[in-house]
Amino acid sequence: MNTRSKAVRNALGIVALGSALALTLAGCSRAAEPGGSGDGDGEATASPGITDDSITLGVTTPLSGGTAGPGNCTVAGLVAYFGQAGPIEFGDGKTREVTVEAFDDTYDPQKALSNFQQNQSSVFAFTSGLGTPTNRAYREAAIEDEVPQALVMTGDPLFSDRTESPWQLGFVPIYQNEGAAFGELLAESAEEHTVAILSQNDDFGEGYVEGFKEAIEGADNIEIVEELTYEATDTSVDAQLTELAASDADVFFNAMSITPLVISSIEKARELSWSPSWFLPSNTSSPGGILSPAGADPEDGFYSVSFSKAPQSPAFAEDEDVVAFLAALEEFSGDYTTVPEFPHCMWSYIVGATLEQAFQNMEEPTRESFMEALTSISDFQAPLMLDGTAVDTTVDGQPAVSTVIVQRYNGQGYANAETFE
Repeated sequence: MNTRSKAVRNALGIVALGSALALTLAGCSRAAEPGGSGDGDGEATASPGITDDSITLGVTTPLSGGTAGPGNCTVAGLVAYFGQAGPIEFGDGKTREVTVEAFDDTYDPQKALSNFQQNQSSVFAFTSGLGTPTNRAYREAAIEDEVPQALVMTGDPLFSDRTESPWQLGFVPIYQNEGAAFGELLAESAEEHTVAILSQNDDFGEGYVEGFKEAIEGADNIEIVEELTYEATDTSVDAQLTELAASDADVFFNAMSITPLVISSIEKARELSWSPSWFLPSNTSSPGGILSPAGADPEDGFYSVSFSKAPQSPAFAEDEDVVAFLAALEEFSGDYTTVPEFPHCMWSYIVGATLEQAFQNMEEPTRESFMEALTSISDFQAPLMLDGTAVDTTVDGQPAVSTVIVQRYNGQGYANAETFE
């Protein structure tokens, strides 16, 4: 059994103890004065998952299955950040060790819900986990039980609606923002273009397409000539690629989240002698994890968006942030990955830095104080963030990161794309 499996099993093994602790704390809260919790001296009663010297974060994410590559990265960067940072001084004056417990959901919503239910009383907050359907699966339960679901990796706008719930906050830009960035770049082109679209048949795919279509509305030089969908459970998209290739569109807007399907779609397009320019979501555009294994030809034009520095890019080979990140990943993240093939490795590292900002400003060891501190971060230039992007958690309706930069694959990494070529 590997270390990660042991960690997950150990986490499951303490559920009963965690539940008992939660009941004890609940009893203390009921005995507290109205409007606050704690003892007679006015000190707040700590929420589950935090003590005077430690705090435990939970991550439910795909550690196995088709999205295991990105999923493991959602933990690796987080573990690397807090391993490097060491104990953190919180806003209440206590210094705490940060522990990360990861639970495999295989990108299955029911498993994600089960992970939440079994571990909510032993972790302080859930964070960083990948996936719209999986994060949605336990969202209502998290709201009901007032458990933070903070800086999760879904671009679903639902997680940034503070009016509906103060317990959620998305991390990555909403899907509409990414789709719009592609559309705006294309609309600014001086040439006429035909577009074929393949999207995941859920909120993920719909959000990307919605943003793209809104951005190209009124652009006389762009025509959508074919539009198809696929299911996240599909094992092949060959039929869709064959039909889309027949359109002979010169631009392929490919809103897919399943790594093997993106690779196979690039391979299938080549087999069909179809060479459009590609627009790929930020989470399925990895040079090392997707484009290189698929044999993507940079001459075709592969575009994506980003807000984080890519270690694979020669431009960042000696970047101070990147050097520190790679060293931390190598030293602390062996249970998950030490090779940042997917951007989620960098994203979860940024999540760690953002969580540290919140920890330093939360004045009580409670989930309420944490969410108040988390949603008060403005213009934070976290390590690994590209120039022109920043963390801002203060805007209702927007996630922690709302700006992206369009980039083009150059065979090694990505370079900023000022225009569509």
